[in-house]
Amino acid sequence: MVTIRLRRQGAKKSPYYRIVVIDARNAREGAFVEILGHYNPRQAPETFVIDRERLNYWLGVGAQASDSVRTLVKRHPAVAVEAAPVATA
Repeated sequence: MVTIRLRRQGAKKSPYYRIVVIDARNAREGAFVEILGHYNPRQAPETFVIDRERLNYWLGVGAQASDSVRTLVKRHPAVAVEAAPVATA
């Protein structure tokens, strides 16, 4: 089974996390399939960046999001991107 979960990075006592697609049998820092984004709880305000298109793809093909990832996605809703004005000459 494939899961979407956090992978710890960073130095001792200053962690940041990558959001990765990984086989559930692999270790937390084991081999992963794809990096979807990152999360840094130590910044003020905390940084959360994720490729929602790829997240929806993986969830659509049967990947299971961990509780932590599911909570982060709900806490940081997608920001609506406005179309840039088109310059006419």
